[in-house]
Amino acid sequence: MANALASESSPYLRQHAENPVDWHAWGPAALALARERDVPLFVSIGYAACHWCHVMEHESFTDPAIAAVMNAHFVCVKVDREERPDIDGIYMQAVQMMTGQGGWPLNVFLTPAQTPFFGGTYWPPQPRHGMPSFPEVLDAVAKLWRERRTDAVAAGEQLVEHMRSLAQRDPSPTPLAPALLEHALGALRDAYDDRHGGFGGAPKFPPHCTLDFLLRSGELELSLGTLRAMAAGGINDQIGGGFARYAVDRSWTVPHFEKMLYDNALLARSYLHAFQRSGDPSLLRTCRETLDFCLAELRADDGGFYSSLDADSDGVEGAYYVWSIDQLRAVLGERAQDAIAYFGASEEGNFEGVNVLGATGPEPADRDQLRQALRAARAARARPALDDKRLTAWNALAISALADAGAVLADQAYLEAAVAAADFIWRELRGPDGRLLRTFAAGRASVPAFLEDYAFLVEALLTLYEASFEERFFVWARELADTMIERFHDPVHGGFYVSAADGERLVAPRKEVEDHPIPAGCSSAALGLLRLAALTGEHGYEEAALGAIRISVDVAARLPMSFAYLLCALDFHLADIRELALLGAPLEDFEGVVRSSYRPHLVLAGAASAQESDVPLLRGREPGPAGAAAYVCEHFSCRAPVFDATALAELLAGQSTGR
Repeated sequence: MANALASESSPYLRQHAENPVDWHAWGPAALALARERDVPLFVSIGYAACHWCHVMEHESFTDPAIAAVMNAHFVCVKVDREERPDIDGIYMQAVQMMTGQGGWPLNVFLTPAQTPFFGGTYWPPQPRHGMPSFPEVLDAVAKLWRERRTDAVAAGEQLVEHMRSLAQRDPSPTPLAPALLEHALGALRDAYDDRHGGFGGAPKFPPHCTLDFLLRSGELELSLGTLRAMAAGGINDQIGGGFARYAVDRSWTVPHFEKMLYDNALLARSYLHAFQRSGDPSLLRTCRETLDFCLAELRADDGGFYSSLDADSDGVEGAYYVWSIDQLRAVLGERAQDAIAYFGASEEGNFEGVNVLGATGPEPADRDQLRQALRAARAARARPALDDKRLTAWNALAISALADAGAVLADQAYLEAAVAAADFIWRELRGPDGRLLRTFAAGRASVPAFLEDYAFLVEALLTLYEASFEERFFVWARELADTMIERFHDPVHGGFYVSAADGERLVAPRKEVEDHPIPAGCSSAALGLLRLAALTGEHGYEEAALGAIRISVDVAARLPMSFAYLLCALDFHLADIRELALLGAPLEDFEGVVRSSYRPHLVLAGAASAQESDVPLLRGREPGPAGAAAYVCEHFSCRAPVFDATALAELLAGQSTGR
């Protein structure tokens, strides 16, 4: 018989609907039941594409004997971390403080008042490799609750009090100066993997935000080296495009095979900006193949983008993606040998006797045809499961990537996809009161939006406005920014809370200041508000942004891998920002000049006429006497307009790199 998760919209929660565990979704009913029974909550947090979440479900949550113990001693709650990043963030922080580590599945025991007192990640059904078994953990926690409840509650409350204090730290008195950025760049140079690209050892995650900071800073050795290494590795699906979530080794060879929308949106944009910096066509190809994967595999008919593809097919990790030598030969025939050399395949394989394909050998002239043949053959295999919920924040990242690529590459298909996704959010992911919602699944939108939803969407809509010059996107961005400040801003200490002030009350408020691996909500809010300030001249946006920067700037300079997006915001603040207003028609030549280089320290507005414009940067400007005019401004003080692309290029050529 199905449990209470059968009626949930989240695909991850519905995956557990037939478990013998009496699962509940997070909410008032589950909390009330724990109080009524006077037992702890067992809260298990994961996501649909999580391999080890599937393993623990198969090993433990489908076992009737283990389920009976869970049901007898606890109120069991399943949480989709992608739907509820607020709950996930609080209890991940708690478990990391308790154990020194975290990950998913995240399993934590709470008092009926939501106070965490014990937790961990994956536990096997029998003791293994020094880990206790899950049944042993259940028995120990039940005994702790019976015999030493007072001690457990006191320890949990002390932990929660510390978490609350972290959310109320005072801003740093350190001046916001270029030396902070230089210190961070030095730390990244010291941590760089000269042999394989990226930073640190295994497992190795794509450093999205760090790449953004490096490219903004003009640090090409580290950024291009990492991007080229990832593009050639097995983490990049050489057949169908798109990146897996991380590599289990330091050489990017064998991935953990799930594919997330956020990884691919962020990486596509990094490859685009790297192409603009370097002119390397291979980087542009990777950008296009990544975006094309998103459009082909993750785009819904309604214009929104799905969340992820699973790592497993028919319960086997990576089965959809790997190849034996015999399989390659069967598909490619006489062309197989060149493909085998290019993809770095071998008889012994690099993953459990088969091959995760890379791109390490000489590139065949018919590469695209080989990929197409293998893609067609692979399509007959059992496909990885799709998590078809649409998340506002992750869709916003996709909008930014598509809009940016559409503008730079003059690719109307990318731009149209960005517009369709923005329209989907505005149509489907707002409540009756006009407020933003977090998730759309099973035909309905739900869960009030969090800071990252607002912040990412503000950035995305500004990017889409700059790409299309459709003023409605600017109007939407400004409306969201005003709401974000009203509902999420901390006017006392600075920064922004994860949850709105009028939202659900959890055990501790949080400010998301570290990238994980998507940009931290506080940092995205800061960068979006700084861009909006440059387009509007409104100092209130800048003040709120600088408050968010100051609460973490000291640690960001020391730990740039964890705070790279905050460094991007600081970089923008310290740069000599150019405000460019384009008026009249045609604007294409001027736009071509702007898009020809990566210009992270420029904001752009354009229109055929400035009459009744909603964009303050355009007001008071006039088109040229015989067509278009370009106004290059700083702090809303503009030079005399220029009327041809060559003159604009000369003005922009002197633009500062930011320090």
